[in-house]
Formats: sequence, C-alpha cells, structure tokens
Amino acid sequence: MATADVETVWRIESARIVAALTRFTGDFGLAEDAAQEAVAEALVSWPLTAPANPAGWLMATARRRAIDALRRRTALRDRYALLAAGSVVDDDIDPDRIDDDILALMFVSCHPVLSPEARVALTLRVVGGLSSEQIARAFLVPVPTVQARITRAKKTIAATGVPFELPPASERPARLGGVLSVVYVIFTEGSTATSGDRLLRPDLAHEAIRLARTLVALQPDEPEVHGLLALCELTAARFPARTGPDGSPVLLEDQDRRRWDVSAIRRGLGALAKASTRGLGPYGLQAAIAATHASAPSAAATDWDRIVVLYEALGRIAPSPIVELNRAVAVAMASGPAAALAIVDELIASDRLPGTHLLPTVRGELLTRLGRRSEARAELELAAGRCANQRERSVLLRKAAALG
Repeated sequence: MATADVETVWRIESARIVAALTRFTGDFGLAEDAAQEAVAEALVSWPLTAPANPAGWLMATARRRAIDALRRRTALRDRYALLAAGSVVDDDIDPDRIDDDILALMFVSCHPVLSPEARVALTLRVVGGLSSEQIARAFLVPVPTVQARITRAKKTIAATGVPFELPPASERPARLGGVLSVVYVIFTEGSTATSGDRLLRPDLAHEAIRLARTLVALQPDEPEVHGLLALCELTAARFPARTGPDGSPVLLEDQDRRRWDVSAIRRGLGALAKASTRGLGPYGLQAAIAATHASAPSAAATDWDRIVVLYEALGRIAPSPIVELNRAVAVAMASGPAAALAIVDELIASDRLPGTHLLPTVRGELLTRLGRRSEARAELELAAGRCANQRERSVLLRKAAALG
C-alpha cells in the first residue's frame, strides 16, 4: 500500500478516530497525538503488509498509543485500566456511534472559550483533516498564525476542562454559528481545492454535506442550517460537469448541464425552501444564488440581474471582499465588464484581498472582455503565480498565452 493510500485513508477516517479517542481518553491533544503516531507507523508498515481493514488498523494502533501515553500518567490510571480492558473501543469502527462523536468534537472545537478564529482553525484541523497550509490559504493568513491558533486552542480546552459531549440544547445556538462556518469552509475546500493537482476534493465536500445533514437533524428549526445544506447540495450538484476526463477544470459556461446531479438539485431546493421560512441569512442567500444557476438552462440564460441583487443583499448582512468580488463577476454578466472593473479596482485600491490569485483572475477576465489584451495577460500571469492549485494555474496560463 503506497503512501498516497495511507494519506487517503487518513483523510477519510481521521475525524472519526480523533473523535472516538477524545471521548474515551478525555484528552483532546492526546487523542490527536496518538492518531498521528498511528499514521506514522502506517507509513512504515503498510507498504510491507497492507491491512485488511485500514480504518480499524489505524483505530487499534492509535488506541494502543493512547494507552501507552495514559500508562505514563499515574493520575489517569483508572482510565488506562478501562481502556486496556478493551471495554470501550472495538478494533472496527462503528460508523453510527462515531458520527455522534464527530458532531460532539465539532461543538467542543467551537466552544465559546475559544476565539472565533481558533474555533474554525481547530475544527478544520481535527475534523476536516486540513493542513495548516490549507487553512491559512482559506483565511488569507500566514501559516504560523494558524499553527499558533491551533496550539493555543488545544491548551485552552485542556486548561478549562471542556467536556467531550454535545452541549445541552440551550447552549447550542451560541456555538452553532462557529460550527456552520467550519462546515462551510470544509465544503469550500472540497469544491475548489486551495492546492494540489486536483480541482475538486469530493471526499471533503461530501463530509461537509454529511455534517450539515447531521446538524439539520439536531437543529431542525434553525433556518441557516437548512441554508448551508442547500448551498452545499446545489453547489455539489455541478461537480460531475466541473472537470474533464483528465481532471482539467471546465468553466461554467462550457459545462454540460445534463451532467448536473438532478437529485442533489432537488434536495438543495427543498432545503432552501425550509431556510426561507424566516428570511434568508448569509448561507441561505448563497444557496439562492446557487439555485439561480441550477435553474438556468445555460450561462447566457441565467438571471444575472437576480444574482446581482442577491449579492447586494449578502453584502449588507455579511460584508466581505470575496462577496464584493463575486458581485463584480455577476455585474459583468448583467451590465458589462466596465461596470465590474470599477468594483474590482476599488478592491485593489483598498488592499482588501492582498496576495490572493482571485482578484487578478477576475481583473484579467474583465480586461480580456474589454480588449485590453496586454494588461489582461499580465493580470492572468500574476494570478497564475499566486495560485497553488495546479489545475487552476494551468487554465490561467493557457488563457494568458492565448492573449499573445
């Protein structure tokens, strides 16, 4: 079994393993350390002898590492005896039980004792399995900043004795926003990977959808939970058409809409209807934008004026430079590239998106449409230099080369 296979199993199973070990040891940091040690052992042993049940092997090995650590802690001798007796963890993973563990782990990671930034970073790390580099790119912050947030968060949870359990219903609303934002960022990374040689990471996206469905079951009266689920379903519906046979990106206007997942669209529209019962929040508005795309027979026939209005509403309740940049794209489709370029240039003047490839990407597209070819090529080359995703970068370089 190759290193890539170990990484794949870890990416899929890491949250379940860490969550189960956290429940049984009561120590968040110990659980993650034991799981990481199990992966290190897998990298050595699996190429020689591949296990029949990779997930169970990782769980069993991580459990042994946790037992070893607990054995060295005399204050936790009773817990070690319980674990060593084998009465709390089976070698095989029980998906139903561990799913509950993951949800509890999310709420622990989003505990109010942590700053909002730390909540998101920690949960992405231990639940989403994202690296510090991926989290840093998602939030446009330096990697050391993310690492420091995660370290401080673990220490704070340990010092304050946060229990590993789902909070009572009265406390969930205070933490729900943080949990939703984490699921959102996990899905975003799955729908457009920040780095690597794949545009999509469907495993992450589908994990986010699963978590969103779990949240819907837990909080059925919260419109924004339905809004986030709708957004994820409607966006994932386009996955089958977003890449070609070789994995290269297919732009929205070139996608074969017959390949869009009709069942996912139906589920997304149903969730959006439930989100609309008390007015749309930020996730519901984004889902409404995705629904407008999903209902259009082609890019040209899309109701771009409606999308502009929805982005304007989103900008009022959840302002961000990314929302403004997306509004510029919609304005370009509805009213032409000149009006959109003014929005983009204002973002540049205010330096609100430093270092990202998204801003020069959009500016390059707008300049291309305006016939300013040399300027457009320079912007697209700048975007390619900043883009860490190989698939996206190849598209940008190809567009730049076509401009002469």
